[in-house]
Amino acid sequence: MDVTPSAPIGPPAAVLVRLDPVGPVLVPPGSPLLRADDAGILRGDGIFERFLVIGGQPRHFEDHLVRMARSAQDVQLEVPGPDAWRAAVAAALGAWQGDEEWSMRLVCTRGPEDQGTPCAYVLGQELSGSVMRQRQAGVAVVTLARGMPSGLGQDAPWLLLGAKTLSYAVNMAAKRWAESRGADDAIFVGSDGVIWEGATSAVVVSQGGRLVSPPASVGILDSISVARLFTAAEAAGWDVSRQDLTVDDLFEADGVWLSSSIRFARVHTLDGKGLPDAPSHEELAALSAAS
Repeated sequence: MDVTPSAPIGPPAAVLVRLDPVGPVLVPPGSPLLRADDAGILRGDGIFERFLVIGGQPRHFEDHLVRMARSAQDVQLEVPGPDAWRAAVAAALGAWQGDEEWSMRLVCTRGPEDQGTPCAYVLGQELSGSVMRQRQAGVAVVTLARGMPSGLGQDAPWLLLGAKTLSYAVNMAAKRWAESRGADDAIFVGSDGVIWEGATSAVVVSQGGRLVSPPASVGILDSISVARLFTAAEAAGWDVSRQDLTVDDLFEADGVWLSSSIRFARVHTLDGKGLPDAPSHEELAALSAAS
């Protein structure tokens, strides 16, 4: 595969690859990439995916390509085809000089409004210290109102509730609010009392040998990490179910977790109250890591 270098590769522990018609172009991570009038900057208009890379192997990469295509369809954005993303990811893997485990983002913005040319790139970065810490120690979480009833996305597809877009201001505001209250993260609750998802993760609970997570039809992103975990857990003898949950269900569960492509973290405190020790945590964490 030919890779066109536009400048010296950036420092270790970061890699950036721009998708160009000529092929993937390695770019120093600190270099300018987006125009100031890019709709991704001005309006958060674009989509992305993020996943782990372990030992040079991107986890669930093809699943993320499929979901990215769905998001692109939802926002009516023309993104590069799968082969272009595969070539860019291969270039990023070859240029990486950091730890064995790191994260990779696939990003596509709508581009400048006067041109309508999307800007697509792959960004590789080290995992943050907070992610590594939360995997081991778990998280304290607060529940926050989402302000909408569950199921609204089916009647109002323009809300993009099931798409993974760059419009993450609300999610980040929720995390900052949680942190200002001494917590690590937040779980959104619909106006009808139904659990939605975490600010950047899905919710999983164990109930007497059964794993439950809210369905995407609630109005949330269809979680790849949950789908993979449930497949592995079912093979290991667990019953699994995608169904509605309430805050009371979280307090009454044997264990509560936040699951994403980057971390699987036990919730040890919810709205200031301690939760059970979750005796199945080690097993489920191992299944999540292996799935």
